[in-house]
Amino acid sequence: MRTAPLAALVGAGFAAAIAGAHGGLPGAGIWASAALLALLAAVLVQRLGDAPGEGWRALGAPLAFGATLLALWELLVVGLGVPMVLLPAPSAIALRMAASAHLLWQDFAQTFLKAVLAGYVIGGAAGFAMALLADRVPFLRRGLLPLGNLVASLPVVGIAPIMVMWFGFDWQSKAAVVVAMTFFPMLVNTVAGLAAAGALERDLMRSYAASHRQTLWLLRLPAALPFIFTALKVNAPLALIGAIVAEFFGSPTTGMGFRITTEAARLALDMVWAEIVVAAVAGSAFYGLVALAERAATFWHPSVRN
Repeated sequence: MRTAPLAALVGAGFAAAIAGAHGGLPGAGIWASAALLALLAAVLVQRLGDAPGEGWRALGAPLAFGATLLALWELLVVGLGVPMVLLPAPSAIALRMAASAHLLWQDFAQTFLKAVLAGYVIGGAAGFAMALLADRVPFLRRGLLPLGNLVASLPVVGIAPIMVMWFGFDWQSKAAVVVAMTFFPMLVNTVAGLAAAGALERDLMRSYAASHRQTLWLLRLPAALPFIFTALKVNAPLALIGAIVAEFFGSPTTGMGFRITTEAARLALDMVWAEIVVAAVAGSAFYGLVALAERAATFWHPSVRN
């Protein structure tokens, strides 16, 4: 069977099964429909994954897999009558997101546009600058890198209350937590990247009587770019997680972490999941933007050319 008719068949089957679940399909019919549609969807994902494609066409298999999970989630939760306090259906989450769009935007702006972006930029820039300094001063390199491994292992629930006491309840304390979480990954990766240039290339720069600044700018920083972007990609979701968790320990009346804790206490699980969806989409989009920037900046690297 071709991919397009198979996709249409799976989509029609899911629509019919979900309509039956909302209309009171028996429990045995729900499980049978879920098993059959999961099998057809698995075949569809396999076909899409085997089909050659680049760019947006390469997203066919992941999108089909995600749509299958959402449809099965809706089918089983609605068909089996799972209570809202245990797991809301995707349709209930979507309705809550539409009804609370303004509130979700306020929380997103407070957490992401203020705390996450500020802490991400400050932490990454400070880690990069300290890596350049540590590269020139061996004493700092030997002292900071073990300390970085130690600080990176500290739990965010341990440093978040301290930052709240130091910087207050607004977004500045959350940005400070993000700085603490993103500083050392950037430092460690940049130091490793600056040491990645080959000996032959360094000898060539010395043979041309290149200064340290010329060697750094023309050889060592380009060689370190894959390491730097690795740190940026690691820090992208890490910053969002740190800011949300930090809001659990003190926040004004807005923020994604604040909303999750308050709505969970009220058993409004549809709003909690709505915040989770916003956080997941924001984190994925942020990571994707960094990955696109990496492809543009390291187009010469073998991993990108391949």
